[in-house]
Amino acid sequence: MTKTSVVEQTTQVLVPKFGAKIDVMDYSPDYHGDIDKKQAEMQTTKLHERLAVLQEMLFAEQKKSLLVVLQAMDTGGKDGVIRKVFSGTNPQGFKIASFKAPTPQELAQDFLWRVHQQTPPKGYIGIFNRSHYEDVLVVRVENLVPEETWRKRYEQINQFEKLLAENGTHILKFFLHISKEEQKERLQERLDDPTKHWKFSIGDLPVRQKWNSYMQAYSDALTHCNTSYAPWYIVPANKKWYRNYIISKTIVETLESMKLAYPPEEPGLENVVIPD
Repeated sequence: MTKTSVVEQTTQVLVPKFGAKIDVMDYSPDYHGDIDKKQAEMQTTKLHERLAVLQEMLFAEQKKSLLVVLQAMDTGGKDGVIRKVFSGTNPQGFKIASFKAPTPQELAQDFLWRVHQQTPPKGYIGIFNRSHYEDVLVVRVENLVPEETWRKRYEQINQFEKLLAENGTHILKFFLHISKEEQKERLQERLDDPTKHWKFSIGDLPVRQKWNSYMQAYSDALTHCNTSYAPWYIVPANKKWYRNYIISKTIVETLESMKLAYPPEEPGLENVVIPD
């Protein structure tokens, strides 16, 4: 029995064991458990209703926060997750950050400097569309910094995430796992649809040619930075309906585990009369 089959039999999302060596190519991007599309979409609707309530409680309580990290290859669905999973929630309680190439000012600081500024305050859900993991992915594959530099960053990331966790931020990290074939189809769709041309970048094609190198970089990042306080979830993302279902489910379960509660009411409310 393979490692993948063990995980698939016990969970609906592929959760690597803490401390285990991970190869993302061992996991199927087409996996969808024992649920079909219709069932998943019905469950996702219910999960979104519950998520809206839990987000309100988180915002009202102002004691904890949730950080959702989304990493994927191009067309992996990071924008789609943000749009679909959080569609029924209150934007007031969100802090969304997208990390692109660092500016000269950011390059003059340590690599986590710009990231720490974007972490969610208490009461908020923070979403990273790409993240500090770019500094052990892109910089590695594209040879932007020496190997000695990016290898040290695994432990620096772990310590950073531990700091956040110990100060009330719950962390969920999702690797949206698509196949190279699925990426080609999605890129072609963007090319064929004039309304999606703005999403297409010719610069994505050289990155695609380094697919295997990126898969190795992801595997090593997940191996070194999968911890109990900041776990990685390998989300099969070829089927968008399953991706949305499993991420919604994981977020709701995490918020439920935080034992959220509305703050106590002011004393004397039972005697309040609203004036005309």
